[in-house]
Amino acid sequence: MMAAAFGAAQSEPQTPDTKPAPQSAPAQPPAGQPAQSGDQTAGQASQGTKDAAATKATSNDRLFFTLPNFLTLENAGQVPPLTTGEKFKVVARGSFDYVQIPWYGFLAGISQAEDSEEGYGQGAQGYGKRFGAYFADGTIENFMVGAVLPSVLRQDPRYFQSGHGSFFNRTGYAVSRIFVTRTDSGHQQFNFSEILGSAIGAGISTYSYHPREDRNLPNTASVWGSQVGYDTITLVVKEFWPDIRRKLKKQPKQPH
Repeated sequence: MMAAAFGAAQSEPQTPDTKPAPQSAPAQPPAGQPAQSGDQTAGQASQGTKDAAATKATSNDRLFFTLPNFLTLENAGQVPPLTTGEKFKVVARGSFDYVQIPWYGFLAGISQAEDSEEGYGQGAQGYGKRFGAYFADGTIENFMVGAVLPSVLRQDPRYFQSGHGSFFNRTGYAVSRIFVTRTDSGHQQFNFSEILGSAIGAGISTYSYHPREDRNLPNTASVWGSQVGYDTITLVVKEFWPDIRRKLKKQPKQPH
């Protein structure tokens, strides 16, 4: 290639008035910044797209500005499914959030005052046992319902807010999500993760660290029912919390 170009230059000499065409200088990066190759730029753009998708896949919201609400999506259209790692990560993030400590402490205090599960006793030792039991109960149920079974059954643990319709329609939709959920592929399916996951969690907690006299099937069923009932109420709150938050912050409602 160099020999051919040299030969061409010899056979067609330039006249004195002929000037070579000016070549544009390559764009220089700002001072203090290294030059980036095309592959680096493309890689950064691709990473930015991935980061944006990951941001939309979960939430940073908190119910009443305190309780973790990371698995609720508002005005969500087509969103990518969560990977197994993402399911476990977001559940762990919510289960071990700093606000859970005073929350479980509050629940343990109520249990102490009512002297529920008398086998724990009273005093500081009884309170500590109740606190540990509430923390373990909540954590086990969160992982079973939000990570373990959704990963095995390929179900989506997120709550997709309806955001439209009458109060009763939206309440009915929220309650129905206890029994109906999305699969990772976007289809509707019976919510095995919630119903079976809470049952498994209740069984593990009841027969492992709860007082021996409470380790029986009726108590397991009671714990299971309480967890499902609590989750149902939580879903209704999740449905209307964005409306409450906008009113508190005086923000306009986002279009669907």
